[in-house]
Amino acid sequence: MTLHAWQEKAAAVRPDGRPFIDGQRVDALTDAQFDVLNPQSGARLASLPDCGQADVDRAVASARKAFDSGVWAMRAPYERSQVLRRFGQLALKHGEELGLLETLQMGSPIGVSVPLMDGTDEILRECANQADKLHDIAALSAPTALALNVRRPHGVVAAITPWNVPVHTALMKVAPALAMGNSVVLKPSELAPLACLRLADLAIEAGVPPGVFNALPGLGANTGRALALHHDVDCLAFTGSTATGLMLMQYAGQSNMKSLLLECGGKSPHLVFDDVGDIDSLADELVQGFTWNSGQVCNAGTRILVAESLYDRLMPLLTARVDALAIGNPLDPATLLGPLASTAQFSRVTSLLAQARSTDQLVARSKALGGSPNAMAPQLFASSDPHSPLMQEELFGPIACVTQFADEAEAVALANNSRYGLAATVWSRDFTQAHRVVRALRAGFVVSNAVAKPKPALCYYMGGEPVGMSGFGADGGSSGLLAYTRLRLNLFHLG
Repeated sequence: MTLHAWQEKAAAVRPDGRPFIDGQRVDALTDAQFDVLNPQSGARLASLPDCGQADVDRAVASARKAFDSGVWAMRAPYERSQVLRRFGQLALKHGEELGLLETLQMGSPIGVSVPLMDGTDEILRECANQADKLHDIAALSAPTALALNVRRPHGVVAAITPWNVPVHTALMKVAPALAMGNSVVLKPSELAPLACLRLADLAIEAGVPPGVFNALPGLGANTGRALALHHDVDCLAFTGSTATGLMLMQYAGQSNMKSLLLECGGKSPHLVFDDVGDIDSLADELVQGFTWNSGQVCNAGTRILVAESLYDRLMPLLTARVDALAIGNPLDPATLLGPLASTAQFSRVTSLLAQARSTDQLVARSKALGGSPNAMAPQLFASSDPHSPLMQEELFGPIACVTQFADEAEAVALANNSRYGLAATVWSRDFTQAHRVVRALRAGFVVSNAVAKPKPALCYYMGGEPVGMSGFGADGGSSGLLAYTRLRLNLFHLG
């Protein structure tokens, strides 16, 4: 499809920004509103209700009623799986619509956002596949007793999700929560709520009962805070900044000690050893690793640690690729990089760049800026100070720092020199070395010889858990499904 064709489709978009409660779109009880803006042009896409306490109470009450009725929670896992499979098929069918909404909301190139929607079906299908194959455990016991360890859903799960990959991240919480029998209230980011609200329409069409999946637009300070403090929310799943994660921990303590699953910030290292082989392909992967989605990815490889013996050969390849990058119109299928998601995000990244020290040398900067006020040029720094803000702070933009290491021990020390521990990547053809290094890294998701992308094939079939200020709680695989349950002991005395 051409740029003109996508522009025509975009002009015809009339998004529904109303809350989805108890199986249908409803008018909000609040008069407060906020605008969703197109980051490419600054134009307003829609004005949505900023749902407050009354709307949150209504959505949580609907979720609680549905859970307590057993209409979903007590349904056989196989039956829930069948509904989730239909949900995935519908999300795939509407992939073009969902992808276009993501492009308009947060600037992701249409050539990225639409193909990424293929993963919606994969997430839901894999949750469906696993949900009816998990087993409770019967302990060895006397003939007059039966001891069972069983898993039961939390009840009402609130999911607060970010703007950078909205549909994918929302489904990584909604799908396992539903698969395990919970009812869900989704609060997507105020920057990119439209596609996530649309998911609720598709869920009800697929056969998810009314009240089991609710979705509320609103600001984090209002809707998100009300959900986090709500005494009838049993579990809160969140992806976003570490600062917000710390606030949510306080809210949980101030309310009902609800369970928390937090995936927060990251400053992910790439450890590049000198036996990697094809360094041209490696350079492509490393640059993609910090510029994909304009660097707005929690596991972006923004710290590139390179063996001294490889450094002088690799740096010219990296700088040439960064210099050649171009930012374009996100609706153009040829565009690889779009703008940052908002003016606020652009200002934040610009402010952090201003903190660069004399030890941070700018070695490459893209010249093409694509005509948007929020376009951020990809930049590469050579840094000799591991404590520099550019080496320590999560930028969430297309910016990376390269530094050298002398040996394996220094590489691991540099990689672990961070308060974050979300992801890491090891580049080495020596499996013994790679295995040794992976074991020493302080990160929840570690990949070898590939750039991790937000696709279930890399992270969903098995789980991981963030470390340090990156949060806690399993995500992915059967462990990620079980995170949306509580462990219970059932002991039967039989006489």
